[in-house]
Amino acid sequence: MEEGKVRIIPGVPDDDNREYLPEKCKTTDIVVNENGNNSIVMPKRLQEFHGVICDGLEDEWYVYVPESYDGSKAVPLVIGCHGGLMTGWGHAIYTSWCLVADREDFICCFPNAHSDRMWPVEGIAETFDSKEAPELPVVLPPKDIKDNHDNNMLLGLIKKMQEDYNIDKGRIFMQGMSMGNLMAGQFARYCGDILAGCAGSGGPVEPFVIFNRDGSVKNKAGALTIWQSRPEKNGLPPGKNYDEFTVTKLNRIYWMKINECEELPEISIHGEDNFAFFKGKKADLVYLDIKNRDHGQTLDEAFLYWDYLFAGARRLEDGTIESGESRIPRKGDDFAIAAAEGMDKVWFKNSVVSMKTKAVWWKKLKYHGLNGGTIARGEYLCLPLSFLAEAFGAKYTTMDDGHSCELSLKDGRTLQFARGSILCLIDNDARQMYCECLERDGELLVSAEWFAGYIFNMHVSMVDHVVYITDHFIDLSALMADLIRDILSGNPNPDPASFECVRNQPDSVKDRR
Repeated sequence: MEEGKVRIIPGVPDDDNREYLPEKCKTTDIVVNENGNNSIVMPKRLQEFHGVICDGLEDEWYVYVPESYDGSKAVPLVIGCHGGLMTGWGHAIYTSWCLVADREDFICCFPNAHSDRMWPVEGIAETFDSKEAPELPVVLPPKDIKDNHDNNMLLGLIKKMQEDYNIDKGRIFMQGMSMGNLMAGQFARYCGDILAGCAGSGGPVEPFVIFNRDGSVKNKAGALTIWQSRPEKNGLPPGKNYDEFTVTKLNRIYWMKINECEELPEISIHGEDNFAFFKGKKADLVYLDIKNRDHGQTLDEAFLYWDYLFAGARRLEDGTIESGESRIPRKGDDFAIAAAEGMDKVWFKNSVVSMKTKAVWWKKLKYHGLNGGTIARGEYLCLPLSFLAEAFGAKYTTMDDGHSCELSLKDGRTLQFARGSILCLIDNDARQMYCECLERDGELLVSAEWFAGYIFNMHVSMVDHVVYITDHFIDLSALMADLIRDILSGNPNPDPASFECVRNQPDSVKDRR
C-alpha cells in the first residue's frame, strides 16, 4: 500500500446483529452498524499479546503497527481504552485509529480491562444501583489509585511500548469511549503528566469525582491537552441518575480551570459536528457535540482528534504542553450568527455583540372556527432589523416614525419592511415572510431564519429556541445550543460551587486537592 494512503476495506454488513461485540468480527470481514457508530473490518496487522505487566497478573492487549513503521524515527503512541463490556480489539474496529495510524505513521495499543471487560473507575461505588442494571458486572475501584491494577497496567504498557518500539515520549496520547472515557479521564487526572493529550467520547464523569464541595478541582497531574466528545443523544448509563446538561457543563469547566482557558471559545459547526475551541494558557480544550448521535463514538472521531488537536500537541521536557499547528486550524466559522430567545446579545464573528432589543420567539397563528380558536403554523426567532442590517453589511434607514424601514444591500437590492405586515418589498416586488414584522422597544424585528435563508441563501439551524446562521451546511445540536445560551447570558463559566450536585456530594467522597 502507498505510504500514508488510507484505504477503507469493504466489509460484510451484519445488520441483523444484536450483540454488543460479536466475536465473529474478530475472524471475518463482518462489520456492524448501530446508529452511525459503525465498525471497520478487523485490521490484518492488529496483533494480540498476553503477559504480566504489573501486580503479578496476566493481561491482554492489542497493538497496531502501520506498514510504514521501520523504527528509524520516533513515532507517537495512542492508547485506546474500550467501552464497558468491550475489548481492546473491539475498540480497534469501533474506531478509526488504525486508519489514522496508516496515514500518520504512529503506533496504537488497545488494552483489555483486567476484569469482566469493565474498568475500575471512581464514582461507581457511590452512585451505581445494581438493582437498575443487574446485568452489569461493575468492578469497584480501590480507594487508593496506587492500588488500581488497570491504572498501573496502563502505566506499565506505556513503558513496555517505549521499550519495544521507537516511541516519541513527548507525543503519547490516550483516548477512551464510554467507560473507557471514564478510565482515560481518571488516568489523565492522576498520571496525565506523561501524556501530551487525552480524548474521550460518551458520557461525562459525575461532578463529585472532579470537584470538592467548595468547587476546587481534584487533580494530581496538572494541565493536559483535552478533547471531550458528547453525543447529543448520549443519555445516561444504566444505574445512573443525573442532569446530563449540568454534568457535561461541569466536566468542561473542570478542564477549563486546570488548563486556564479563556472563557469564550471559537465556535465552528460543520454538518453534525458542533465544535467549541477553547484556548488555554497551559493547554487547549476542544469540546464537540455531535448532532443526533447516540452514546458511544462516531467512526470518524479518531481523525477529528488527530486533525484538530493531537497532530500538533507535544509535552516538552520541562513538562509544559505545546499546542503546535493542528492539521485543521482550530478556528471559528468566518461568518456566523447565533441568537437565543429573550437575549439582547448575539454571537457574531466569534464575539458577543449587543442588539438594541431582545430576540423574540414568535408563533405565526392561524385563526379558525366561529369560536376563535388558534393553531400555531410556525415558530420563529425574530431579530431586530438594525442588527441584521449591520451583520450583512446593509444600509439601514427608518421611515414613518420608525414603524417601517428600508435596507439597501451591497448587491443593489432594496428591502422594505413595515410594522405588522407579513410582506417584504424586494425592490418593487412583494414577498411574504414566515411571519409578520414585529415592533419592540422602537425596533422592527423579522424572522432571522427567513431573512438569512431567503434573502442571502444562508444555512440556518435551530434548537431549543437558539438559532445558528452561517454560510455552509450546519446542524445545530442541543448541547451546543446550551453553551451558546450560557455565553449570551454572560455566564459561560459558572462557579462549580454554585451547583447543588457539587456542594451536596456523597459523604463517602473525600476531598482531594
